Amino acid sequence: MQTNELKIYKRAVALEFIKYVFVGGLAFLVDSGIMIFFREIVFLADASRITLLISVAIGFLAGLVFNFFLSHLLVFNSRQQRARGNNLKGFVIYSLIGLIGLALTEAGMLAGVALVGHVGFRYVLVKCFVAGLVLIWNYAARKIFVYKGE
Repeated sequence: MQTNELKIYKRAVALEFIKYVFVGGLAFLVDSGIMIFFREIVFLADASRITLLISVAIGFLAGLVFNFFLSHLLVFNSRQQRARGNNLKGFVIYSLIGLIGLALTEAGMLAGVALVGHVGFRYVLVKCFVAGLVLIWNYAARKIFVYKGE
């Protein structure tokens, strides 16, 4: 790749990542809102591990679906990328990457809550930190395995 082409490519990837962070931020709000709703309303602020894991899983799955559709529309939207992601295989790979992200999220939440405790909304702060790490995993893996070649 020529120097000028490399600069253009780097800018395009940087812009794509910025859009992915924006979409990821919105998906995080969906994810966290549903997690908090289940933990605080449905499970009546029960501080057990199982209600934490269930709440995190439900929120994460809602965020995953939201992220898939919005990423497809706003982030990975070249013709070639849409063709790769706009089929069952693309969604399955996208979801498998999301499930690995869910496992990382669950492990991070358990470790973080064990570290800072269950008091109040500390688990939400843990969620913010863990989500930032998982966002990097999700972007890189989806870029490589679902939307490769762009």
